[in-house]
Amino acid sequence: MLNHKSENAGVVETQPDPQQASRSHGRRLFIGNLATLGAGLAGSGISFPRVRAQRPAEVSSNKPIVGSCGNNKVTASDATVAETTAGKIRGFRRNGLYIFKGVPYGASTAGKGRFMPPASPEPWSGIRNALQYGRVCPNQDCAHFNTEKNLANTDEDAFVLHRGSAATIPGEDCLRLNLWTPEINGSHKRPVMIYMHGGGFASGSGHDLLSYDGENLARNHDVVVITHNHRLNVYGYLNLQELGGEQYASSGNVGLLDIVAVLAWVRENITRFGGDPSCVTIFGQSGGGGKVVALMAMPAAKGLFHRAIVQSGPFLKSLSPDYSGRLAELIIAELGLSKSRVRELQTIPVDRLSGAAAEAIKKMPSHRSSPRQSYGEDDWGPTMDGRILPRHPFEPDAPEISADVPLLTGSNLHEFVNGLDRPEAQTMQMGDLQRLVSQEFGERSKEIIDAYRSDYPQASPFDLYATIAAASVRHPAREQAARKAALSRAPSYAYIYAWRTPVLDGRPGPFHGSEIAFTFDNAELCDHYSGGSTEAIALSKQISAAWVSFARTGNPNHDDLSHWPKYTSEHRATMQFDRHSGVRNDPEGLGLRLIAEA
Repeated sequence: MLNHKSENAGVVETQPDPQQASRSHGRRLFIGNLATLGAGLAGSGISFPRVRAQRPAEVSSNKPIVGSCGNNKVTASDATVAETTAGKIRGFRRNGLYIFKGVPYGASTAGKGRFMPPASPEPWSGIRNALQYGRVCPNQDCAHFNTEKNLANTDEDAFVLHRGSAATIPGEDCLRLNLWTPEINGSHKRPVMIYMHGGGFASGSGHDLLSYDGENLARNHDVVVITHNHRLNVYGYLNLQELGGEQYASSGNVGLLDIVAVLAWVRENITRFGGDPSCVTIFGQSGGGGKVVALMAMPAAKGLFHRAIVQSGPFLKSLSPDYSGRLAELIIAELGLSKSRVRELQTIPVDRLSGAAAEAIKKMPSHRSSPRQSYGEDDWGPTMDGRILPRHPFEPDAPEISADVPLLTGSNLHEFVNGLDRPEAQTMQMGDLQRLVSQEFGERSKEIIDAYRSDYPQASPFDLYATIAAASVRHPAREQAARKAALSRAPSYAYIYAWRTPVLDGRPGPFHGSEIAFTFDNAELCDHYSGGSTEAIALSKQISAAWVSFARTGNPNHDDLSHWPKYTSEHRATMQFDRHSGVRNDPEGLGLRLIAEA
């Protein structure tokens, strides 16, 4: 628990509860927490609460709504109406920025639409309100995750990430997007930045973290920002092709097809919202990064986006048909259905289907448990079906179909092993570090520790261990950059995010998902993470400007950042974002090679 103490000199201070748990340095506490990776990069170690709330009317009259919020004038009137291919929508305007929430980009996926490719939204007459976030895909029961190893539902995690900052109402009518833009019904064409939320392919939404708010990114950098919800877990990735035949040939990847529908909506509508359909960037963190790399290998997405950014999304491969097909068979069995009754899956109540999916996942093998290994076959995800996804995204090489798309990819210094909800973290001693690394890497442990100590000479034993454990994310990010560069068609750029929040006495470290607030230029908004410090705000401007420069030109360089070279296998230039950002060549190179060989 946290007791809020004070805000001093712009930095949010917190004080741990005096009844914190006693110290522990065992393998269960540290390397065991790499199982969080199995929760989806399942979602930045976050579970997503269901908050029941009143649902607003879908279609309104023309009566204007005008109000104010402090000094921020907020208006929703005929001046905030824009037309889409399905009908007119009314958003609202705040400080000169237009905001639209819960805009349908597809029809309901319930009933006959379940497991089917997305359909166009039903047209409407009159003006439809777009003032509140839409429904989210039903979240599979996460009880099968070992809560002792999972950072979900913890006070510090929720506090620092502003988790649950918006209501999340589950439902299968969830194909909705949210849009922030400086202009509607005009003539300017701005870069469009479409964000893919985290949560693996199993959970999350486009609005469950405060850091996803696109207002500052759009206003401060003159771009159009879009977040969205799409199908996940059993609703988006249940591979019924072998069980149900041609009718269900797309079922294992309809969650990805939903995102293609977002891109198609942008192509058809974005000019009315001040955006340029020929300058579209897809970016995402964790599972959202996995969605980005999958789109890069999808024929259906070709030409619908022009830049790609992957934040801590260590996906090189997707699921095999054998794995996802076996999972489908287990769900059928859990529901007591024969293989000939596949069609009944479309009418089974949500709670029952989600429960069966959770039970089936328990019975599937899990292969992710060490810093050597990133993504094996585990949990939900797209299937390499030879059709929608004809190949693995980045295995054995980068996809030729998106060879002309520049790539920016990277990871956070500590990722899943960090000090959140672990008050004893920094009391770890060198003996503990040596013992834990030895348990994982045996006789190579001393070489590995020495290599990382050479790269990070000032790191504490816990921070050094956290950095070694992040190899499971760092290595795939490097491979994405290197394999993209090897195509010699479009540049790739690599980064490591290493800034340490002052909140909680600096204990959390650069954890998984911590960079999101800064990529959205939300340091001031997300002060539970940034502390509201001038240093944090400056870094937030620096990082968000790099993301926008990349979106605009395919090159992240800008005047307030030291030169960031393209990534090559020779130099492996990597921007390290920190108090003093700068480029390092081949960071952790020796340590990562030793881990791969161990």
